[in-house]
Amino acid sequence: MSEDLAALFRRHVCQTSPAPLAIRVARAAGSTVWDTDGRPYLDLLAGMGVANVGHTHPEVIAAVRAQAERHLHVMVYGEMIQETQVRLARRLASLLSRPLDVVYFTSSGAEAIEGALKTARKHTGRRGLVAFEGAFHGDTLGALSIGGNAVYRTPFEPLLADVTFLPFDDLGALGAIDERTAAVVVEPVQAEAGVRVPSPGFLAALRARCDATGALLVLDEVVTAFGRTGRLFAHEHWHVVPDLLVLAKALGGGLPLGAFVGAPAVMATLSHDPPLAHVTTFGGHPLSCAAGLAALDILVRDDLPDRAATLGTRLLTRLGALIGRGGLTQMRGLGLLLGLEFESSTRCARFAQRALERHLILNWTLHRDTVIRLAPPLILTDTEADDAINRIAAALDD
Repeated sequence: MSEDLAALFRRHVCQTSPAPLAIRVARAAGSTVWDTDGRPYLDLLAGMGVANVGHTHPEVIAAVRAQAERHLHVMVYGEMIQETQVRLARRLASLLSRPLDVVYFTSSGAEAIEGALKTARKHTGRRGLVAFEGAFHGDTLGALSIGGNAVYRTPFEPLLADVTFLPFDDLGALGAIDERTAAVVVEPVQAEAGVRVPSPGFLAALRARCDATGALLVLDEVVTAFGRTGRLFAHEHWHVVPDLLVLAKALGGGLPLGAFVGAPAVMATLSHDPPLAHVTTFGGHPLSCAAGLAALDILVRDDLPDRAATLGTRLLTRLGALIGRGGLTQMRGLGLLLGLEFESSTRCARFAQRALERHLILNWTLHRDTVIRLAPPLILTDTEADDAINRIAAALDD
């Protein structure tokens, strides 16, 4: 291409921030991304939690190639029996607790949230929604309506009515959930809000309150599922089963895929009064389902959730020893979802820039500009982890 690629990127690709990373990607494999000059970058974000089994895992690529040779898109979702969709849905159901048995595939996490909200309202006959301060569930209008940061909501208002925001991890606030509430939507760990892990009894109390009022509990595990927190699904840490489970990111093994999962009786509401109450063209695309099934098999076979738990504990300890350097004030996290808290947004931004100069891919969280989130591929090696710690230490000292 004769014209400079970076200039074309800024001219023709809609810019969503004034300072994108702007790495010119040539290829990626495992935990490494190479730019067009051949420089390797250690990826500590895994494409924002997508590449849990690593970039371009050979078994995922083989599954995609095999499916591409069979067929691509053939019909809108739900009309034809497509083997990869059926096999992935069955595999997911086999790994989840009852009654989570029916899967609706979408193209993204925000689309899955939209479907879950529609399902909850239609199934319960109620309008009220409860969400939490600091929450992030996507950027479509419905998903944004339950986003817990007014800075991102206000420019697009009016949004959905009948949404109540409660403080996250506050047992005393749960009385606001009542017989008018269709659904309570919550992340088991608030990722974009700065990797906020709830206290041990919060999700159980939330489950009990939903049971008492007839509201549906919707767990958004777009970020936290598929081994990220040290369990295959994060809600397993608290032994809480939702009414609807929302999935995406790592679900597709590197290709676009989302889903919401529920009990047969709840999901059946989309098939009547009217029929086709929720439809999608590309949700559950056969390529994405083939990649997702291969990635899920790898996660389970190689016990990557346990790897995330072990390595996450090690990183928390090693990085925790760096508190006090470069404005770092706190370390927290669960599995390989980690947050580095800085004393100011200026210190945080400076560290992110110094880390990028050392060829580390990381960034601050969307809704908390004093926190750096780490979410590396779960196949990160011990050697790569040590290398990352050394580069982080150097960036803090700069």
